[in-house]
Amino acid sequence: MQSSSGILTKFESKSSRAKGIAFHPKRPWILVSLHSSTIQLWDYRMGTLIDRFEEHDGPVRGVDFHKTQPLFVSGGDDYKIKVWSLQTRRCLFTLNGHLDYVRTVFFHHELPWIVSASDDQTVRIWNWQNRSLLCTMTGHNHYAMCAQFHPTQDLVVSASLDQSVRVWDISGLRKKHSAPTSMSFEDQVSRANANQTDMFGNTDAVVKFVLEGHDRGVNWVAFHPTMPLIVSAGDDRLIKLWRMSETKAFEVDTCRGHFQNASGCLFHPHQDLILSVGEDKTIRVWDLNKRTAVHTVKRENDRFWVIAAHPEINLFAAGHDNGVMVFKLERERPASAVYQNTLFYITKDKCVKSYDFQKNVESPTLLSLKKLGSPWVPPRTLSYNPAERSVLVTSPTDGGTYELVNLPRDGSGAIEPAGSKRGQGNSAIFVARNRFVVLNTSTQTVDIKDLMNNTTRSFKPPVGTSDIYFGGTGNLLILTPTAVHLYDIQQKKTTAELAVTGVKYVVWSNDGLYAALLSKHNVTIVTKTLEQVSTLHETIRIKSATWDDAGVLLYSTLNHVKYSLLNGDNGIVRTLDQTVYLVRVKGRNVYCLDRAAKPRILQIDPTEYRFKLALVKRNYEEMLHIIQNSSLVGQSIIAYLQKKGYPEIALQFVQDPATRFELAIECGNLEVAVEVAKQLDRPKLWTRLSTEALAHGNHSIVEMCYQKLKHFDKLSFLYLTTGDNTKLSRMAKIAEHRGDFTSRFQNALYLNDVEDRIQMFKEIDLYPLAYMTAKAHGLEEECQSILEATGLTEEQLNLPTFGEPLTPPKPVVPTYKANWPTKTTSQSFFEKALLGQMEGLSLEEEPAAANGPGEAEEEGAVKKDALGEAEEDEDAAGWDMGEDIVPEVEEGFVNVDSTEAGGAGSSEADLWARNSPLAVDHVAGGSFETAMQLLNRQVGAVNFAPLKPRFLEVYQASKTYLPASAGLPSLVNYVRRTVEESDPREVLPIIPRDLEYLAANDLQRGYDAMKANKLEDGLRIFKGILHAVLVNAVGSESEVAEAKKLISSASEYAVAMSIELGRRALGSPDEVSKNPQLLKRSLELSAYFTIPKIEVPHRQLALLNAMNLSFRSKNHSSALSFANRILAHGGASKLLETARRIKSQCERNPHDAVEIEFDQFAEFEICAASHTPIYSGTAYEECAFDGSKYHTKYKGTVCTVCEVCEVGKHGSGLKLFA
Repeated sequence: MQSSSGILTKFESKSSRAKGIAFHPKRPWILVSLHSSTIQLWDYRMGTLIDRFEEHDGPVRGVDFHKTQPLFVSGGDDYKIKVWSLQTRRCLFTLNGHLDYVRTVFFHHELPWIVSASDDQTVRIWNWQNRSLLCTMTGHNHYAMCAQFHPTQDLVVSASLDQSVRVWDISGLRKKHSAPTSMSFEDQVSRANANQTDMFGNTDAVVKFVLEGHDRGVNWVAFHPTMPLIVSAGDDRLIKLWRMSETKAFEVDTCRGHFQNASGCLFHPHQDLILSVGEDKTIRVWDLNKRTAVHTVKRENDRFWVIAAHPEINLFAAGHDNGVMVFKLERERPASAVYQNTLFYITKDKCVKSYDFQKNVESPTLLSLKKLGSPWVPPRTLSYNPAERSVLVTSPTDGGTYELVNLPRDGSGAIEPAGSKRGQGNSAIFVARNRFVVLNTSTQTVDIKDLMNNTTRSFKPPVGTSDIYFGGTGNLLILTPTAVHLYDIQQKKTTAELAVTGVKYVVWSNDGLYAALLSKHNVTIVTKTLEQVSTLHETIRIKSATWDDAGVLLYSTLNHVKYSLLNGDNGIVRTLDQTVYLVRVKGRNVYCLDRAAKPRILQIDPTEYRFKLALVKRNYEEMLHIIQNSSLVGQSIIAYLQKKGYPEIALQFVQDPATRFELAIECGNLEVAVEVAKQLDRPKLWTRLSTEALAHGNHSIVEMCYQKLKHFDKLSFLYLTTGDNTKLSRMAKIAEHRGDFTSRFQNALYLNDVEDRIQMFKEIDLYPLAYMTAKAHGLEEECQSILEATGLTEEQLNLPTFGEPLTPPKPVVPTYKANWPTKTTSQSFFEKALLGQMEGLSLEEEPAAANGPGEAEEEGAVKKDALGEAEEDEDAAGWDMGEDIVPEVEEGFVNVDSTEAGGAGSSEADLWARNSPLAVDHVAGGSFETAMQLLNRQVGAVNFAPLKPRFLEVYQASKTYLPASAGLPSLVNYVRRTVEESDPREVLPIIPRDLEYLAANDLQRGYDAMKANKLEDGLRIFKGILHAVLVNAVGSESEVAEAKKLISSASEYAVAMSIELGRRALGSPDEVSKNPQLLKRSLELSAYFTIPKIEVPHRQLALLNAMNLSFRSKNHSSALSFANRILAHGGASKLLETARRIKSQCERNPHDAVEIEFDQFAEFEICAASHTPIYSGTAYEECAFDGSKYHTKYKGTVCTVCEVCEVGKHGSGLKLFA
């Protein structure tokens, strides 16, 4: 789009001289009639020639589209008027009658009439429906150059080289030719007497006014669309303006300026302007009110002959010596800026308004900018500063100006700006709260200014800079014709550059991470550091863009709203009746400004792009929701899914059987493929299916395919490989029935049936072969009978030497009873969800999470998306999953890391991980990664190092190894806990040290350690119990309750022992007694040791310890309370005796020498990390696994009891039973 002295050229054609032009009222079409006798139909948006019409002889001077019908009319130098159909693109009929060149032709706006002006000095009106001449208007005495209907009244205006303009009244003609019902009685009488009235000289068309004032011939004349005005252009180089009333018409003024014949003129349909063209090679725009020139556009070599205006939109076309140009007088893009939920924009009458997206309301006028620039040039850009509530407006007048104005708080009509700051500049934008940047393209400088309009700094931008945009905080985007530069204002240097040509606009995403660079036909999506993400091309001009909250770019062309994902996938969202400029997308609403600068809301259906976005992000839950709740069907979406490698999802959309079959084969869904193959029953499909099923190892389907195809040889071989001898014998019989000896021989070989082979050779008279077969297999009797039958003796035969007879190998394991999987057939997460196999899509119910380490990370990523459970620290404390995990004996066997779950001949270990949602089964299967993810989700496990011994214990215990031949890997036998189970989907591994074992052995060892005062050993044993229960499985719900009790008990013991060990670590009794601080802490810890809920005999030990310590330290009150508690619990007589003795001594003086933080009457828990009280009623955090309590400051740390879980992280709860 070139901009030449204020007009914007939208389209140019190259052809011979253009004499007539017409715009289609609705479509982007323009008819151009040429001096070379051709009429061209162009699409000026696409810039393409749609058709050409060549039936006239000689130049075609007039052309016009019908307002509503698919018709157009043309008139030429062959004296003919032709009416054409746009549908068939043929001439419908020709109107003959003119005696000289036809100059112009126009349709009436509502009646089926055509008006034509001709060099035969007449103006004629024709009826195109009955193809008749209605009226000939005579009166001009030179060529009639132009004639047009009035847009609303029954008037015709004509111009002639006789230097006059005539206005004709054709109301009589309307009355005469309209339907009788709409006529009054008088009109009907006068119509009946029509011939009589003609005698008195009253014709159907009467001259109303003759306008004289031109000194030379008049070339063109036109009515104003709404006002009683006429404009005319003549060879006297003048444009004259006439006004008419009911009774008279008079000249108003003259526009002088053309310096050659003025050949055409018209009124601007929407503004007070006149446009004229002339042979002086200029298009001139005049102010209708002041009659002064506003713009002049000059061409180098081409004289202009005609000008036309689009009836609806602000487009004009001018025909010249070498074709036609379609142009606009001004940019129609409203200047606007969006801040949060408000849009600020400038209306057509140069007022600043705002629009609230949430309330959908338009504000009253906030500010009037009437005085900014020229009245005919709209402001170009608007930049908003929320901190100061000010706007920066630029206008292209006077080489580019800007104005900085503060907005009032509330609008109250057309407010003149108070104290605005102005300056020269082509672009101006805010870059900070108190800074804005101005670009001056003529001097090629960029000024950084403060709010007082003082320049704080200037710099020279790259050569050819055409525009500047905000580039993120403290940055500037500088546009040149061939590149975009990111300029850092602080560092005063270009930090990034991207070669993109012709960028005109920049649109930032809501989060400021991406920007869309819009040029005339391209959209380039870049990151905030100018790295290109994707690019797309449009044939129709791109007008605007805005970002959806989900990070999808919506952009508008002249006639569509389209979308583009970050990866460049794009499509159409909806069509547009008129061009709009997008400003915001919210849900199903697109907010935009139309060309009249009015806010509009468009309804869109975002389903397609949301579905594609969910596909790209692997957000399966969203996709599932869309498939189940919308009618997103069509070839394009199916092709898209197939192209992106999601045939199993495409399968859900397709109804057509052939396509379903293709997709089913592609995604390995044999069930659907079989169903469709049965439905269509074509040999080609059965062949494809047999190949695919064979690759899957699904030999039952292969068998069915071969049977359908009657591939007997292949069937026999299949039965041989799967070890199905019964069916192989049946194949031999079938071959016999068919008389197919080759097949029979083959089957006999497979079955190792020597007799049948001999019999067959006999039947086909191949006795030598029969004899050799019998001889080779040592069947002497058979040999004799053959010799007898042939009448020969053994001596007469010359036999080769025989080796040992070979028997065909038999399958080691007959596999015909069940399929032998050789290829992944597991349903995707998506298919399972669609089949309703996923309960609420919850991760715990979803065994597919366990695909082995190879796929775990990818799966994990998917799940996080699907459930919004983005755990940042998932494998932070995991250990190296390298060689130390796989035991030595397993060398060369199945590398757990590399086998794909459910892959070719997948091992039982993989099945365990897939069959169970329990972490322990994943560990046994070698899928440590998924086990760790499960534990993280269930109990917030983050530090897996302490679990390493348990992981290895479980992993090694579930397999036994049997040494095979030397040099070969050992044979692996998988040890199951589900011994009776035959269904591979239900098999599960044995778990070492199950709950029963832990309760009977480890727990007792822990108790013994407590009793024997071996607290370090005890602590290690109880932590071991916790780790063993964490990675374990139970057989029933009741056992789950037992496991919880065991966890709770082990946790209490671990806390108690760590408190006492902490007390002992303070120092020797002597050191402690000397240091009051240590003594106080020692007494507190001994008191806290009595709080955890451990078994009574063990608690008595803790109480005894605390009582003795308190008594020795003269804390008689505390010692007394401990003695009372010992006596309350009862127990060994020796212990009770000690307690009574101390009690009696303490009662004499029940006071504490050392003040300690221990309230014997308050309820409290002990913090497992700090060993201090947590009183009831105060906030605390706990470990999701063992239930140990912590002060809130320990949230996010690793639990000191189990040493695995994160304190305060709540998961879904430990799963031990499924």
